[in-house]
Order: sequence, then C-alpha cells, then structure tokens
Amino acid sequence: MSRLVYALLLIINCLFWPGTAGAAAEPSITATAAILMEAGTGQVLYEYGAREERPPASTTKIMTAILALELGRPDTPVKVSSYAATTPGASIYLTTGEILTLGDLVKGALLNSGNDATVAIAECLAGTEAGFAWLMNRKARQIGAFHTHFNNPHGLTDPDHYTTAYDLALMARYALDNPIFRRLVATQEDQIPGPDGVRYLYNTNRLLGSYPGADGVKTGTTDAAGQCLVASATRAGRRLIAVVLGSWDRYADARALLDYGFNDFYNETAPAGEPAGRVYVKNGKETSVPVAPLVTAGFTVPADQAAYLEKRVLLPAAVKAPVRKGQELGQVKILFRGREVAGSTLVATRDVAARPWWSRFKK
Repeated sequence: MSRLVYALLLIINCLFWPGTAGAAAEPSITATAAILMEAGTGQVLYEYGAREERPPASTTKIMTAILALELGRPDTPVKVSSYAATTPGASIYLTTGEILTLGDLVKGALLNSGNDATVAIAECLAGTEAGFAWLMNRKARQIGAFHTHFNNPHGLTDPDHYTTAYDLALMARYALDNPIFRRLVATQEDQIPGPDGVRYLYNTNRLLGSYPGADGVKTGTTDAAGQCLVASATRAGRRLIAVVLGSWDRYADARALLDYGFNDFYNETAPAGEPAGRVYVKNGKETSVPVAPLVTAGFTVPADQAAYLEKRVLLPAAVKAPVRKGQELGQVKILFRGREVAGSTLVATRDVAARPWWSRFKK
C-alpha cells in the first residue's frame, strides 16, 4: 500500500472517528513499517505497514529475554557450549566451557545484542535452539502476536523467522511490565564476568541519554531487515512505544514518532493500583477505604480535542463493614464526546474490619 493511499485512508477514518490518530500532522519517517503505541493501554496512535510480516533482526531478543526472565532464575549457572560460543554475528565473545549466570547472559543479549548469549540462554532453558523457538512461538501467541514466527533466539536471517511492527510493540509492552527487563533495557553501561576478569557491556540503543525520557528497548540490524528499533520513552508517568523496521535512520524515525505522541496528543488515564477516591465504611474500624482501578483505563486523543475527554469516578455513598481487599466498590469511566471509550472496576486497596457489636452499641 502506497503512503498516499494510506494517508487517505487515515483521513477518511478520522471523519468517522475523531479519536483516532491522524487529526494532527503525522510525522515524516523513512521506515518501511512503523507503529506508535500507548504502553499503558495498547492504543495505537500511528501505524504504517505495521501488520506486514518482516524480518525482525535482533529485536527478536525481546522475546528471548522475556522467556529467560520468566522461566529461569538469574543466578542459574550456565555452561557455554561450543555451538553457542561460535554463533555468528554480534557477540559478547563467550568461550567454550566458561560458566556465567543466566542473568549475565540476559544482560549480554539485551545490551550488547550478543547472539552467542541468546544461544546459551536457549540451550539452558530448552536444550536446543529449536526447542526454545517453540517456547518463543507459544509465548508470542499468548501475548497476542499472531503474525510472528521465530526460528532462533537471536534474529539472524531465516525465511521462516518473521514478525510485524505491531507484534513487536505488543511484546515490548508485555516485557516492560517486568521490572528486571525494564531496568536492563534502560541501562547504558554494565559489566559481567569475562576471561580476563570483566566484560564491559554498552547498550546499542543510542536513544538512551540523548532523547528525553528514553528508557528502552532494543535495536536490530541485518541486510534483510535493515535498521530496526523498538524504542520506549516515559514522561510524566506516560510511556510510549515506537517501533520502526526497515528504516534509513531509525533514531530520527523513532524521535519523530515519540515527539508526535508526546506533543500532539492528550492522554487521560486512571492507572491500575493508583488511588482514585475513598468510600465511607459503615461500622468499620476505619471510617473509609481507598479504591483504585483494577486495570489501567485510559484513552488518547489529538491535543486539540482534549476538551472532549472526561474521566468520571462512580462510587457508592457508603459500604458496610467488613470490606475485603479487592472488593468491587465502584467504577471509573473515560468518556470521549460523551461516549465511554475505556473504563475499569474500582476495588478496595485494603481490608477494613467491622467494629465489635459492643463498640457500635456504645457509640
């Protein structure tokens, strides 16, 4: 689909649904495929060729790290095989027979993009690359990345190894919920043990330290994939994820997309777990209980339509004690032009016991 046709479709879409991306001037990018997503809600603010299956290069390592962190323990010792040590491409220069922890291998994979580290991870967790690829594909389907198929843990070119910009955004959004992953992809420099005492690791993502709020995620480059980047940035508690594949200048493209999201859109949100009000507790040991959204509810609109966005908190006047943590006590709704576009149940954030009957009688 040509860029002109795609732009015309976006304009037509906006005539019928003013809350979608496209009302503001769209960024000019060089990437063959791109997407901009709200990390909190998964709402897509911009996309071009984002559902087309393409080689992902080392952005594959997002999934490798997800499985390593979920299925293994960071302190697990891993003995490096000769097969892992001789993996071609980007490397942290593992040697046959040396032993590192799984956590150190994940650092090497995410920061230095070490292909050898990913094979060592795969062999540790699944015995073989093929077995690990099966786990990767199963996890991709669980996340909702249905146009993804992995054949290896590193992303070296393979005709049966592909994903989409949209699927990569889903994977990054999922992975960023993990605090260890979140910390690693925001780290510019680190070190792990090496044959001479230490290996120095330098993050390949040049947005870190150069773009305000940049905090991840992963680069990737092969001849087949071109320049790829899954980028994230957070400002005032709002995180955006930008993915560019087949780019001529991935950093300029990612900056343009992130600037577009932060500057040209307004976001109303009710984050999961953050207090949204209090409910009076009748006959309780405490007079009221805080409530918070069970899941994040939010919606994003072009900045010039922010006045049409509204958040409503609906709570009962009172509730009888006892109150259980997690008990449903209300709702929060996000409305755009009077229509509900997002929402969440509000739940009690702690228990409130009932006062003894003699205490109530005395009062």
